[in-house]
Amino acid sequence: MSTIGTPSQAAHAQAKTQMPSPSFESYHIRNSNINEGSGVKLSPQQRLLVGSVLDLFEGNPTLKHLSLWSRTGVFLDPITAAEGYDKFAAQWYGLPAVFNPIQIQRHMVTSAGNPITLELTNKYTLKGIKREQVINSVVRIHVGQDGNIDKVEDRWNDKLPEGSISEAFRKLNAVTVPTIVKVPKSEEEDAKMKAARDNSN
Repeated sequence: MSTIGTPSQAAHAQAKTQMPSPSFESYHIRNSNINEGSGVKLSPQQRLLVGSVLDLFEGNPTLKHLSLWSRTGVFLDPITAAEGYDKFAAQWYGLPAVFNPIQIQRHMVTSAGNPITLELTNKYTLKGIKREQVINSVVRIHVGQDGNIDKVEDRWNDKLPEGSISEAFRKLNAVTVPTIVKVPKSEEEDAKMKAARDNSN
């Protein structure tokens, strides 16, 4: 097990194979100021992944962001269990379709191991009725040997539901959302959707 303050062996391997490290700008990542807890030191690749995930939680998905994920990646939170690109991409693109604005109140990376762990406080405003909800969660970012994201867990109050009934409802949500949320198929379409989101903020 890696220590809290030191990047894991996988992270070191990723850094060696991906030098020079890609920039935040090349992936259109807005959250480039990553807050590290005491004794925590992220590698450049880990910082990139954290910044991209923060963007997703703030309702700023792009195909560039999702290119940092494994195609078989998984996203888990208390209301969904999305496995595979089509399902997790729909979850991220669905977020700004339902909430606007979404504002990160604070974040702090507490572990540079694998998974990378951070504490996140996010404020979601439901479109139309403008109802606000603040959620405190612990986010775990699992990274594969290729440096891509294998899984993200959004643990509200550091918990995920257990049991067969909860799991069934979460998988049902993961199947339903892709049928109603549009995920862009090209960079051009993605840019148009991004511009529309920016204009609505």
